[in-house]
Amino acid sequence: MLRILIADGMEEVAVKKLKDMNFDVVEKHYEKEELINQVKNFDVLVVRSATKVTRDIIDAAAETNKLKLIIRGGVGLDNIDVEYAKVRGISVRNTPNASSTSVAELVLGHIFSMARYLHNANITMRKGQWNKKIYKGIEIEGKTLGIIGFGRIGRETARKAKALGMNIVFYDIVGPKMEFREYKYCNLDQLLAISDFVSIHVPYDKGERAIIGKEEIKKMKDGAYLINCARGGVVDEDALLEALDSGKLAGAAVDVFVKEPAGNNPLCDHDKVSLTPHIGASTKEAQRRIGEEIVEIILNFFEGSELNSYVESI
Repeated sequence: MLRILIADGMEEVAVKKLKDMNFDVVEKHYEKEELINQVKNFDVLVVRSATKVTRDIIDAAAETNKLKLIIRGGVGLDNIDVEYAKVRGISVRNTPNASSTSVAELVLGHIFSMARYLHNANITMRKGQWNKKIYKGIEIEGKTLGIIGFGRIGRETARKAKALGMNIVFYDIVGPKMEFREYKYCNLDQLLAISDFVSIHVPYDKGERAIIGKEEIKKMKDGAYLINCARGGVVDEDALLEALDSGKLAGAAVDVFVKEPAGNNPLCDHDKVSLTPHIGASTKEAQRRIGEEIVEIILNFFEGSELNSYVESI
């Protein structure tokens, strides 16, 4: 019987579907040392962002050669040593199609929040302050949104922002061969120089240099806004704080942090920062799609082996 460990939670309907297939499904988060002992007993490991699948966990799984598949319920794979898993004969998958709409909508929410001081007004009004004259914002219609990374989420963000009247420019490592009639490709320096809002949608490998650091911020328009709903580490947090304090940037929106939870991060106390606790994919719809994708990945991966008779019957 196929044994599946769901380490960080999963949408209930999808879990029920797996159980109805008579798979042995265990829903439990193990701390690292216990996971090292337990992972060797499962064929599939499903994680979100809480569980870090490091080399020692992969080595433990390889002792029995039972674990064949690791699934990340989400897009980023920075919490899994993907290359080492491949070396040890373990496949790694993610669910890239599930959360594009949710993340794009969060980006737009942050843009509105910064442009109209919604994050500040929510706090100060609860303190009894009526700052009507202070919170003079800007309209986003006609403003330029620069998108760094033009994959699924970047393109969905562009589509929605364009519908709101924003001008869209984008940069991607693929280069100018990514042609879109309604959007303009720029190199990174050009994008930074002309964008009123810059939103980042790229992966991040630990140890890499931040994509947006002090030098990149210098190239941005004075009074621009920066949004990071991608991964902690793609923005140099110290450089961002410096730019906010100096007035170089008018504001920032941060959903992801180098260290999470981020309770002691100075960004969390800065009045120019619109904050969320890594909730880009935290919608009911995205979680449902993630669950559906995980089920599909498992069925497709094991098709032709012990699941063949089941797959042919559905």
